[in-house]
Parts: sequence; C-alpha cells; structure tokens
Amino acid sequence: MDVHLSALHWIYVACIVLIIGFMVRKRDTTLLCIAGIFVLGLVATGSLTASVSGIFSSFIYALKELLGTILIISVIVALSRVLARTGINEMMVSPFTKLIRTPTLAYWTIGIVMMVISWFFWPSPAVALIGAVLLPVAIRAGLPALGVAVSMNLFGHGIALSSDYIIQAAPKLTADAAGIPVGDVISASVPLVLVMGIVTTVAAFWFLLRDMKNGSLTFTTGLTSGTTTTSVSSDGAVPPTETESRSLMPRKMRIVFSILVPLFFLTDVAAMIYFKLQGGDATALIGGTALLLLLLICLFAHGSRGLEQSTTDMVDGFLFGFRVFGPVIPIAAFFYLGDSAFVDVFGKTLPAGSHGIVNDLGLALAHTVPVNTAVSAATLTTVGAITGLDGSGFSGISLAGSIANLFGTAIQSGVATLTALGQIAAIWVGGGTIIPWALIPAAAICGISPFELARRNLKPVIIGLVVTTIVAMFLI
Repeated sequence: MDVHLSALHWIYVACIVLIIGFMVRKRDTTLLCIAGIFVLGLVATGSLTASVSGIFSSFIYALKELLGTILIISVIVALSRVLARTGINEMMVSPFTKLIRTPTLAYWTIGIVMMVISWFFWPSPAVALIGAVLLPVAIRAGLPALGVAVSMNLFGHGIALSSDYIIQAAPKLTADAAGIPVGDVISASVPLVLVMGIVTTVAAFWFLLRDMKNGSLTFTTGLTSGTTTTSVSSDGAVPPTETESRSLMPRKMRIVFSILVPLFFLTDVAAMIYFKLQGGDATALIGGTALLLLLLICLFAHGSRGLEQSTTDMVDGFLFGFRVFGPVIPIAAFFYLGDSAFVDVFGKTLPAGSHGIVNDLGLALAHTVPVNTAVSAATLTTVGAITGLDGSGFSGISLAGSIANLFGTAIQSGVATLTALGQIAAIWVGGGTIIPWALIPAAAICGISPFELARRNLKPVIIGLVVTTIVAMFLI
C-alpha cells in the first residue's frame, strides 16, 4: 500500500528533530512544542482562529489524559509528607537497620528498600526517607556516603522509576504516545528492566568495591567527617525531629501505622493481581488507599485539627504534582497529535486514507528505508537517552513512545518492546542517575557533590543501556 505524506507529516518530523536538538542543547522545548501545534493546526485547517484555539484544545486533551497520573503523584506525595511529619516513615524502615552490618549488605539492603518504597511513593519522597534513616547506619557499616547515594539512585530513580509498575505513570505516558495498551508496555518492560537493573547495579557495586580496596574511594566522603547535615527532600520538606514526631503521635501508634501502611498497599497489590487491575483501575486503587491513609493518620495525629490539616496536606500534594508535570503537558500535547488527538483537536483534517501522522510515517518508512530490529532498538535507546538530557526523565518519554510506534509499524513488530526500551533509556538518563541537576536531592542528603555522583553512575548506566539494547534486539 502506497502512503502519501503531506506537509503535515513533514512538519511533524521537522518538529521532532528540532525538539531533540533543543534537548541536546539542554534548552526548554515548551515554546517549540506550542509553535509546532500552532503550525500543524494552521496547515491542517487553514484557519488562524482554529490553529490558535487548537493550542488550548491540545492542552486540554493532554491534561485530560495525564490528570489521573498527576493526581496519583500528588496524593502519594501528600501521604509521604504526613508519614515524615509523624515519624511513621522511620518506624517503617527501622527493621532494615538490623540487616546492615557490612558495606555489601548496606548497598543491597538500601537499594532494595529504596526500590520498593519508590514503587509505592515515587523516588523523590523515598530519598528523604532512606537518607534520613539508613545513611548513618550504612556509614557505620563501612559504606561511604557516595556508595549510599549510588544505591539510592540506581534502585530508586533507575529501576523503580523506569518500571513504575505500581503507580504506572511512566507506562501510561509512553503507551498513550505509542497508541498501545498500558499492560503491553508493562509486560514488555519486565525482561528489559531486569537486565538493565541487574547489569547496572552489579557493575556499580563492582566499581565501588574496587575503588574502596585500592583506596581511591575513602570514608571522608559526605557525613563521615563528623559534620551534621539536615536531610531535605526534593520538594523542600525537612524531616521532623524525634521530639516533634512524638508530640504528634505516641510511639505505639506510630508502630501500629508503620504496620498498617505497608499492609494496606500490599493488599492493593494482591487485589491488582487477583482482579487483574492495570492502568487507570490500578492507579485508582492505590490513590484511594493513599487518601484514606492520609485522612486516617491526620485525624489520629492532629485530633480536632485533623480535618483542616488533611486538606492542607492534599493541597500541598497537588501543588507538587502540577509543578512536576507542568512542563510535561505542552510536550505531551504535541506528541498526542501524532495519533488520535489530531482529530479531536483539529477535526477530520488529515489527508484522505490517513491512519494518523505517526502510523503514516511508519508505513512510509517501511517502504523506503531498510529498517531492522537492530537499527530500531539502537535508535530508541539513543532517542530515549537524548530526551532524558533535560534532567526530568518524564518530559520526553512521549517522544520515545511516538518514535517506537513509528519504527514498530515499519518493521511490523515490537512496538511494545521498543516503547519500553525508550522509556527505560529516557528515565535512567534523565530521571536522576547521570544528569547532575537531577541528582541534587540525593547528593545533598548524602553530603556529596552531584557531579561526583553523576560521574560515578555514568559508566554503569552506559554499560546497562548497551546490554539492554542488545537484549531488546532479540525480543522484538
């Protein structure tokens, strides 16, 4: 079947190239995406009014698609603040402090705990929790603060954030852009996440042990010099002292809630498996549970002021959610136009016989360029890594999903695998493992330089991406 590409298709491609170029130069792409939406609308409709209105309509479409994700992140952050303020978080992780006796146990225990907590609460609040409680224990066990930061980064901002199996924010974004179900992306990502996680964390640990043995990594890093450092979360929250936590909630009650909170979420996971809940249904279950826990803890901690305090905490969570996802909305709005959003925003203005801009480009590519699985996998890893250069990890994964759809259509297979690969590359690079300005929270908590942490993570992450890309070639 011959595919005829119109000016709309070439404008879309030109915009993608410009967006990638801007990201490489570490420049913001919001204005470029808005300009791209405007030009696409002007060419499609021939109406200045419709093209200007289309900018706002595309934002509404993107916001409608992302609203569930924004809300779940907001609610989770609000709950994490309540847990930190009441001291329940410390009680939740205190049993793991008994496991940390050697540098090896410290690295793997902190990493696994960070990964599990990040799946439920996202890495940003988890960093403050782990850093405040387990950092001093790890240092006493012989693991330098730099090693603690590496462990938290790779397991939290790497494995947990790139997989995002519980909250499902990342798979939702990439799946929507690729035009496939969320479940397909999650299933396809499992082997890739395992390979990337194992290769990267093992390589990083080997480099740590090597440098500790040869003396190039000393124990004067971070908090080991005897200085006192206040742990601060990425959203500016300072963990409370033991006295402050005790004044809000007695120790016995904190112990009760430290058991109830993980129990509630584990029950959610069991329900998700039993009832086969995915995507929006799974997100709604987690979000509803988090809201109930937030209200319950506020009532027990603040008594008669619990109603007002719970509202304050929710508002703070919403502010955080929209601040994080605000830059994502314009980018997602543009890339959603590559699929079904175009008709919703600008009406039936695509050329006759078009199956959507991205699908048309994929078919055209299949007829003109000898695209194979190796080229497709390498391209998605490269694009994902480039989109992560802005340091957010999320702003460019819609682009990765869109290009995965394009290449998957061209080779007639592997859309889900390519989408998962692009998602993993984007988040491992930009989510907080090798971009210095994304590493500031973990680096500050551990008392080290974010540039030093970025250098330490660079080689393991590159090794992991190369191996994962090769594995993906055989899975497509």
